[in-house]
Amino acid sequence: MITKFEAIRSLEPTASFSEKDGVVTWIDKSVNQPTEAEIQAEITKLQAEYDSQDYARKRKAEYNKLNQYEMMFDDKRDGTTTWVEKINEIKSRYPK
Repeated sequence: MITKFEAIRSLEPTASFSEKDGVVTWIDKSVNQPTEAEIQAEITKLQAEYDSQDYARKRKAEYNKLNQYEMMFDDKRDGTTTWVEKINEIKSRYPK
């Protein structure tokens, strides 16, 4: 879940502010504070971006479990395609 803090940081990366329990205290007077509507729109946008990459996070977790270099070496040595088959299986399990 994208937080209000993350949305504000995305909108105003250099601004100084604090956020506690959804209440924002704006410290930086040189940068305009985003409106609540702008913050909510940014939360929606960032959440959509995050959700759209769910497949990539799941794939990466599976790829990290593999000893890929050893699998590639063994395939080259043995004339097999174990590594390619495993990667394709992960990709089919978590499609784009």
